[in-house]
Parts: sequence; structure tokens; C-alpha cells
Amino acid sequence: MSQSNSITDLLEAGIKAEGLRQKTIASNMANIETPGYRRLDVKFDELLAKALTSSGGVDLDKLEPEIHQPRNTPVRPNGNDVNMEAEVGNLVKNTLRHTAYVRLLAKRFTQIEAAIRVGS
Repeated sequence: MSQSNSITDLLEAGIKAEGLRQKTIASNMANIETPGYRRLDVKFDELLAKALTSSGGVDLDKLEPEIHQPRNTPVRPNGNDVNMEAEVGNLVKNTLRHTAYVRLLAKRFTQIEAAIRVGS
């Protein structure tokens, strides 16, 4: 795989992960009063960092976001651990990351279009 395709694929994987994280955060927020509900999160950043630092290169087929239940947040008496302020903060961070991935991908496509114009 060429470096250009690899960068594009990584950005697309990031956008996909942030989309899944957005749905997960929305689910957490929707279940804030559901007794026994435990918040969910998406594991992707760690997987991406590990893939980028591995000596064997990035295997994009294995770079899939994973939904997991952290179980490291305080639980209220009803068994629910969703904190609205934390979820709103996660939502803001997720939106910023998603915007960054989309802008970087758009920049990449602009570079590819410029290279095509120069070459033709």
C-alpha cells in the first residue's frame, strides 16, 4: 500500500471511529437515568498509536474501533455511572477530533487533485 493510500485510509478509520464514539456518547446520555446502565466508550486511539509504532507497519484490517465498558467511573446508588458533564466534555472532544480528521482528509484530496492537474 502506498503512503498516500495509507494516510487516507488512516484518516477514514479515524472518521469511522469518531462516528461510532458519537453514537456511543449519545447512548450514554440517553441512558443517564436508566438503573443499572453502565457507560460505554470506544477504544481506538490506543489501537491507532500501537499500530503506528509497530515495526511491522499498519494493518488497516485490524484497525477497528472497539466498544468497551470502562468500569472506572463512580456508580450512583441506582447502579448507573453516566455523568452528564463528562459525556458533554467527551462529545466536545469527539467533535473536535472528527472535524480534524475531516479537514485533514479534505486537505489530502486537495493535494491529490493538485498533483493530477500538474501531471496532466
